[in-house]
Amino acid sequence: MRATAVKLVLTGVLMTLGLAVTGVQAREKATDGVEATVPLGHLPQQGQETYRRIHEGGPFAFEKDGVVFGNRERLLPASKRGHYREYTVITPGIHHRGMRRIVCGGPKTAPEACYYTADHYASFRRILP
Repeated sequence: MRATAVKLVLTGVLMTLGLAVTGVQAREKATDGVEATVPLGHLPQQGQETYRRIHEGGPFAFEKDGVVFGNRERLLPASKRGHYREYTVITPGIHHRGMRRIVCGGPKTAPEACYYTADHYASFRRILP
């Protein structure tokens, strides 16, 4: 029994040290899974343009813009399939879609909420219009 307790304590200490050494930190998530917000004016210029085009119904740079986003990462609030759509935020200097996207939920030209990701869905920030 005592050996088991010592192992548990040592395991906890080693895990804590490992996290400190690697710089990994625990993060609290908001109740909807989105950690932060970003004012529209703080998005890159291309993000602001994409946001405007979303509300105007296009046109968009890529054929895949406006397709259903499945939320497989489960970082956005849970919703039925088809609720979210994704749009490319152009990255200057590259000739493919890159990693930046805006994902919006709700009606196509009047979304209830839009989220920005600069890291291809690893994290999201809710856009504040």
